[in-house]
Amino acid sequence: MAAQLKTLVQAAYEHVCPVPPVAGAVSAVRRRAAVVLADWSVCPLLVEDALLVVSELVTNAIVHARPPAVLRLSWVQGDGDRTLHIEVSDAGPALPVGGFLIGTDPDEHGRGETIVHALATRHGIRTHLDGVTRWAELVGPRTP
Repeated sequence: MAAQLKTLVQAAYEHVCPVPPVAGAVSAVRRRAAVVLADWSVCPLLVEDALLVVSELVTNAIVHARPPAVLRLSWVQGDGDRTLHIEVSDAGPALPVGGFLIGTDPDEHGRGETIVHALATRHGIRTHLDGVTRWAELVGPRTP
């Protein structure tokens, strides 16, 4: 019974959101993530950083990767603190390494990874048979 309860509690703090490969997807996914984080009562200061990380990871998947892409959020209780895990999985690179889409200015790209690294407590990239997952964790304020 305790294992079932733990699974139900975990399910309440996990969210999966497909990322459509269309214009406007970043803002739509960001709005959806904001609703989820509000439902989870995530600290507003953490939400602000989390939404920026979501935007950067989703933008990366739309601009640089092949669909489909999926955003996963999880809010996990630790030893007195909570960790927000954000990850975006995609089907792998759409362009050769160093390549840019026609009509894009290379100077306008490449800052997203720096932003994610600055805001996240931990971050990384996993490659797998289906593509690539970029992830970041943000640690929330300690709870009594």
